[in-house]
Amino acid sequence: VQLQACGGGLVQAGGSLRLSCAASGRTLSRYDIGWFRQAPGKEREFVAAITWSSGSTYVQDVVKGRFTISRDNAVNTVYLQMNHLTPEDTAVYYCAAGLYSGNHGYTSSRGYDYWGQGTQVTVSS
Repeated sequence: VQLQACGGGLVQAGGSLRLSCAASGRTLSRYDIGWFRQAPGKEREFVAAITWSSGSTYVQDVVKGRFTISRDNAVNTVYLQMNHLTPEDTAVYYCAAGLYSGNHGYTSSRGYDYWGQGTQVTVSS
């Protein structure tokens, strides 16, 4: 499955962005989807995930209440709505798909087999 992440950009602190993760080649409906991010000089970290089976969501504590993950299987797309952005949210955001992400708690990159190319999010203060 090929993933295409888009929707990043430059936004002022307090602003919002909605990232999209679109799939081609296979339907996303049978995959767990995760969003990860990597800031300069830092390791890639988990942001949010949504399961294929029940639509349950997992969100990192630091973004909880500000970021929302959702999926629309009809258009083979997963979204990450990001509100109240801060400069600490600046990073390249990646979406990833996995069949057995639950074996790694949905929050580990090891649970995802397919990765998109990333989209840059820059939040200015």
